[in-house]
Amino acid sequence: MHISSISFIRRSSSLIAPRAPDFPLKKFLFFSKYSSIPAQDFLTHLQKHQSHVEKNLNAVKSNLDSQCIAQVLEQCAIEKPKLGVRFFVWAAFHPTHRHTSYMYSKACKLLNLEKNPRIIADVVDEYRAEGFAVSVRMFKVLLNLCKEARCAEMGLWVLGKMKELGCMPDTVSYNVVIRLLVAEGRLDESMRLLKEMPLCDLTPDMVTYGSVIKGLCDAGDLEGALGLVKVMKGHGCVPNSVIYSTILDGICMHGSLKLALEFLDGMEKVEEKEKDEGRPNVVTYTTMIKGFVEKGMASEARSILDRMYDSDLKPNRVTFVTLIDGLIKEGKVEEARKVVDTFGGDGVRADELYNVLVLSLFRAGRHKESEEMFRMMLVRGLKPSGLTASSIIRGIVLEGRVLDGYFLFQEIEKLGSLLSIDPDVYSSLLACLCQENHLAEAGSLVNIMVERRVHLEPSQFEHLANFRSFLN
Repeated sequence: MHISSISFIRRSSSLIAPRAPDFPLKKFLFFSKYSSIPAQDFLTHLQKHQSHVEKNLNAVKSNLDSQCIAQVLEQCAIEKPKLGVRFFVWAAFHPTHRHTSYMYSKACKLLNLEKNPRIIADVVDEYRAEGFAVSVRMFKVLLNLCKEARCAEMGLWVLGKMKELGCMPDTVSYNVVIRLLVAEGRLDESMRLLKEMPLCDLTPDMVTYGSVIKGLCDAGDLEGALGLVKVMKGHGCVPNSVIYSTILDGICMHGSLKLALEFLDGMEKVEEKEKDEGRPNVVTYTTMIKGFVEKGMASEARSILDRMYDSDLKPNRVTFVTLIDGLIKEGKVEEARKVVDTFGGDGVRADELYNVLVLSLFRAGRHKESEEMFRMMLVRGLKPSGLTASSIIRGIVLEGRVLDGYFLFQEIEKLGSLLSIDPDVYSSLLACLCQENHLAEAGSLVNIMVERRVHLEPSQFEHLANFRSFLN
């Protein structure tokens, strides 16, 4: 046995990561030794000057970055969440920093705005009480916090305050609130805002119409969605393939497949007239396939692939997963295999589609057929993905066929595909080999793990007693 195998087992206990000590939130003081020096500088000013915050923050010369902002918000969240929001709004316009979408999400979580969005309104009230001149840009930061907090009511309130204070909202501001309303199913209010925009000299854009149309389709109001398409055309906003795909999805969900096919025909005719805006794309056809599959008509969905190729479009992985999963679910394994053979061809696409087929069979609980298909892949020299190989070996080991799993593991190794196998597969296979006293095979597996620097899962240490005895 390779000497590194012995070293691997003797050092295995060192692979367990030490447990981080508990650190209760109540131990965080307003001035924390765990905060960076820049963060403490900003916190000092916030503590001393809790009114006219922005003016005093401008006097701080410390560097401002995402880590510093997060530390300040974490301290403010304990007792001063309004100060935290004001600091965050001020930081959005710092010359050396711009908030990312991640930063908005982080701020929302740290300040607990999802559960207490009223803090945003309190901040606006403080601005007014101090006579602070709030700009459109500042309101847009607050609207983005409303978006992260998923609070349509507060979004509406902020939009109303913008108008009240003479900060006229732009199209982006309306879009944020309309999306929030649509997400809550408040379609009448979203339509009201849509109609209100032209009265404010604003033109709804593709995002505005797309949000409302999706909401109407999700609610099953196909007539309303199609009517809105006519409205947007009348306003010079030509629907794109995303809009049409959204409506097609709605028709598949709430209408009939016959109507969906007629709608798809219309889109294809638009393409013939060389109007690219409504041209069907891969998403459009995949949506159509999904509609057939969800109604138990996976075989009929097969014809959509031909229509895609006729339109000079190539299906992507999602397209094939949708169709093959549907065929397998209906027990049509041979049809699924024909799809793979027809569209797989040679090379990368063949590898990809057979992996899709094997995983579809496995997810459907057809483990025997999945394993057979996987072994056929290996015989044909097709390369399994890490997910496929891991799933098959894991399933074999769970069935108690540990040697079968080990020998299949060796076959995969010959193809050079072991690097992508999940670490827990190595660990569980090793543990089962040791439990059943297949110590020579266990030693060979350990050598591979050492060579590839795969760490043993700590939960499997207790199963290695037999192997330790073998080493001694």
